[in-house]
Amino acid sequence: MYSLPGLQPWEAWLIWGVVGVAVIGLFNAWQLRTQILKEDKGTEKMQEVWNAIKDGANAYLAKQLRSILPLIAVLAVALYFSVAIVPPSHEAMQLFAGKDEAQVTQIIGFARAFAFLMGAGFSLAVGQIGMRMAVEGNVRVASASKRSFSESLRIAYRAGKITGMLTDGLGLLGGTIIFVFLGAAAPDALLGFGFGGTLLALFMRVGGGIFTKAADVGADLVGKVENDIPEDDPRNPAVIADLVGDNVGDCAGMAADIFESYEVTIVSGLILAIALFNITGRLEWIIFPLVARGVGVLCSLVGTYFVRTGEGSTDAMKAIFNGFLISALISVVAFYVVGFFYLNNDSMAALGGWWRIPTALTAGVALTILIDRLTEYFTGTHATPVKSIRNAADTGPATLILNGISVGFESSVWSVVAISITIIVSIFIFGTIPADPAMSEAQAALVRGTYILYGIAMTGIGMLTLTGNNVAMDSFGPIADNANGIGEMAWSGMKDKETLAAQKIMADLDAVGNTTKAITKGVAISSAVIAAVSLFGSFLVDVSRSQGLQGIDVAQQIQTLGIRVNVPQVFVGMLIGAAVPWLFSSFAIQAVTRAAALIVLEVRRQFKLGVLEGKVKPDYKQAVDISTAAAQKELASLAILGVVTPIFVGLTLQVEALGGFLAGIIVSGQLLAVFLNNSGGAWDNAKKLIEDEPKDPKKNTGKGSERHKAGVVGDTVGDPFKDTAGPALNPMIKVANLVSVIIAPIIVQYADATGVTRVVIYAIALALLGVLAWAVMRSKAPAPSMTA
Repeated sequence: MYSLPGLQPWEAWLIWGVVGVAVIGLFNAWQLRTQILKEDKGTEKMQEVWNAIKDGANAYLAKQLRSILPLIAVLAVALYFSVAIVPPSHEAMQLFAGKDEAQVTQIIGFARAFAFLMGAGFSLAVGQIGMRMAVEGNVRVASASKRSFSESLRIAYRAGKITGMLTDGLGLLGGTIIFVFLGAAAPDALLGFGFGGTLLALFMRVGGGIFTKAADVGADLVGKVENDIPEDDPRNPAVIADLVGDNVGDCAGMAADIFESYEVTIVSGLILAIALFNITGRLEWIIFPLVARGVGVLCSLVGTYFVRTGEGSTDAMKAIFNGFLISALISVVAFYVVGFFYLNNDSMAALGGWWRIPTALTAGVALTILIDRLTEYFTGTHATPVKSIRNAADTGPATLILNGISVGFESSVWSVVAISITIIVSIFIFGTIPADPAMSEAQAALVRGTYILYGIAMTGIGMLTLTGNNVAMDSFGPIADNANGIGEMAWSGMKDKETLAAQKIMADLDAVGNTTKAITKGVAISSAVIAAVSLFGSFLVDVSRSQGLQGIDVAQQIQTLGIRVNVPQVFVGMLIGAAVPWLFSSFAIQAVTRAAALIVLEVRRQFKLGVLEGKVKPDYKQAVDISTAAAQKELASLAILGVVTPIFVGLTLQVEALGGFLAGIIVSGQLLAVFLNNSGGAWDNAKKLIEDEPKDPKKNTGKGSERHKAGVVGDTVGDPFKDTAGPALNPMIKVANLVSVIIAPIIVQYADATGVTRVVIYAIALALLGVLAWAVMRSKAPAPSMTA
């Protein structure tokens, strides 16, 4: 950092202040943890159920960690050597002046590998610590429900906010520290940092999603549909696995997912900022986004204490959203205040004015709120879409499922419209910056494109400004769900007034939690798209830089030409990219089907032994072990698609086709992810609306009715949509983007290779094709017989 030309001492202190804010965020997480652990854990029976959930969740995470650590070690070594294939950047040579090229290459290779391990470690810490604190919170929420609604809400939200502040603190700390040590040479290491966090998120999101939905689907099919017993009935052998799944999927998996989006937007933003610094010589492009992220951490911290209900109020959704809006308002005001004092100078005025970066950040915040409202409309229990799905239950599961599919399709369109408008706003803000008259037309086009891509990256940073709030909203869902399950199991058969009131509180919080989970998944998907577009910009900048080092004229560089879809191999690349999310989703849902079949067979086996009649106690551990093993078994084939496919496309079709691949995977993945998330969430809440109806056999309403069974079928279909395939597309898209940015310079370096080198390249491509074929064949393994 200190090697950057033009860095003022007060600017250096400002950056160290950002590091200090990250530490404050981590300290706040510790404070909240201390508060939560002081809360009452309830009765002995509640703690017995809670300990079973806790043991299952810890066992799953321990096994997952053992499964992925060898791969992380191998990839760290591969990333170290990936730098050695291409010459070090001009910025790296300047930073380490006095050392030869080989020595600089070794230093940058070590920095990339270390940053990869740091990103992976931070992502792992957010997922594991966040899940453990959610588990600590759920039994305390159940206990608080015996006292008041407001106390239950406070504990549930703040237990989730621990994960949110961990995400804020570690994400901001990692990116800023890398910049402090490497300055303008940071992009190579930043890519390693982003790749580490994203890859871990993919493993945790996919594995957790398979675990949770295998247990959930299996428990619902045999419990509710076949035997007409309530959800979370203690006689169901899969009920503990279901509750464990909420934690490993929606807490550990989703926390790691949002963390990697948070760090990837920093990574892409800093890469593009450094490119603008090299063009204009202005450090404001780099420093202001870091300061804005620091502002977001502080605003998220403040918003925690505004999430509360008034006397007698039971509107948890309103309280949570009010806290979010207050944080958003403070952050937007802070963007403009800081921007006015820091960016309002003659140099930035010559580049179009100080207001541009704060406005792009504000557009990102506005997009988050818009996606929040759209997702709540399509998945919330109060709005027309979910009510129409509930009404479709009158004519059976088929019409209910069709209605949910149509809701999911429509919601995807409006999400894309919202994202498109935001990107257009960024184009308007940064596309009007005047170019240097001394530049050629090609150079001016390249610079203008960099400005616009930087603006999109700032929109992504704005979107995730309030990550602490978003993660708290997401964790609130499984915490409330688990608290409800603990209450159902511990208070089974109790009908006193206090218990019934507590169960009503838990049911209300659980319903709100379904909506908050859907909202945060919608925000995660949209932020993933913005982050992926930013990474796409980093890809173009990196490829153009590499082409420049190869002597290719500016007019012929990819950032000037763009991705030309009229070139056949580029169009093929786009088609392959568009197809990958669909194949990935197929793999994920097939994995859930196979694992759920095993759970169904196990539950049926135990029911035949007399569990329902009380002759023997249910063996909860069997279902947990089955889900754990199945989730780990399926990880490899799903990860291969995201990592190997872009390398294969780049090696065989060249770098511009790889750009087409990225365009295809972003557009297709966005549409599919929103459809899966929102249709699944809508089916889930439609089922809950039916369950809330008074039970009346004559009117076919309430639990146990045919309408309820139709709702359960819809919910079961939607489970792997909203909790496995849909959310897992987020990290998969970004893994593919990051892999592409990392390998792009290598592809450019050897684009014209001949002889033995070209033969080696084709041999590698053939080997990668074999790996992809293995992944496809592995996904075709049949599910166990359901007639056993």
